[in-house]
Amino acid sequence: MSKPIRVVIVEDSPTMRAILQARFAREDDIIVVGAAANAQEGRQMIRELDPDVVTLDVEMPGMNGLDFLEKIMALRPTPVIVVSGSTHEGAETTARALAIGAVGCYAKHEGAGSSAFDDQGKLADLIRDASKVRFVTRPAAAPTPPTAVVAPLSSVPPRAATALRSPGPVERPRLIAIGSSTGGVEALQVLLGGFPADCPPTVVVQHISARFAPAVARTLDQSCPPRIVIAEPDLPLLDGHVYIAPGDDRHFSVSGRSDQFYQRLRRGEPVSGHIPSVDVLFHSVAEVVGAGAVGILLTGMGTDGAEGLLALARSGARTIAQDEATSTVFGMPRAAIALGAAGVVAPISTIARHAFSKAA
Repeated sequence: MSKPIRVVIVEDSPTMRAILQARFAREDDIIVVGAAANAQEGRQMIRELDPDVVTLDVEMPGMNGLDFLEKIMALRPTPVIVVSGSTHEGAETTARALAIGAVGCYAKHEGAGSSAFDDQGKLADLIRDASKVRFVTRPAAAPTPPTAVVAPLSSVPPRAATALRSPGPVERPRLIAIGSSTGGVEALQVLLGGFPADCPPTVVVQHISARFAPAVARTLDQSCPPRIVIAEPDLPLLDGHVYIAPGDDRHFSVSGRSDQFYQRLRRGEPVSGHIPSVDVLFHSVAEVVGAGAVGILLTGMGTDGAEGLLALARSGARTIAQDEATSTVFGMPRAAIALGAAGVVAPISTIARHAFSKAA
């Protein structure tokens, strides 16, 4: 039997700490090794107990939770799940925490009763996913090597090698499609920070709850040159705009013709385990835009986006995957690389340059 996941809770409310401890006690594979009432206590416990995962309420008195998170990421990188209120202020704070480096978020309901965590199973699953994260290099601090690693043709499986088309020498993509999951908000901040203000229409599926998606868009919009908004159904895709999937029960895809592309949001069943799904977005871009597109698959757990990136590569689009050294979780990029779907494998700090370069 594998060792239990060791968790430190940082939460100023005694009631909430007790509720979390009681609920985690029901999980055979999770053990709470410490419960701190503030950032100072939390820092001491993390240093002494070396937990696998930290749950953090960033809305605490004393040291600001965001400042504490920055210290964790800088001094002792540890997977952090933000446990935040579902209010507007809580969502905004959580979005900033994800941009700093938190690997997941969970919205607790308002009120002090046990119903604040009535979907505890979801939080337990987030803990399990976070425990698989292994920090190597934080994206924002990643060094910029002189060249990216280009996937050689010999590494492409035969079924993919016979179907891929060489990307054309497109100086400016007609549309850019991005997929990301665990660690993706932080990666998106680095990537989109390198985009020009007049970038081609850019569409993004980031695996995140609908409660937090608007706050994530606003947080990215404050620090990145393009205009970053939540996608809306059937509206045109415009230059200088980045459209992020709402994160609800609708898939995000692209429709239209060569003279104008549109946002498409439609309800459906999960694809590759997710709704919205990166695969759904990428397949639509391959079909509608084809060789004029750029597909980018960033950090994330699982395989969502791998088959879609292969479809983009087969359509002649330029395809890029984030490298292992700068990925919080190398699952999604690894799956795409294994399929031979990635024309370029690059650190997050250079992906924007490769997206706009004349040739990979």
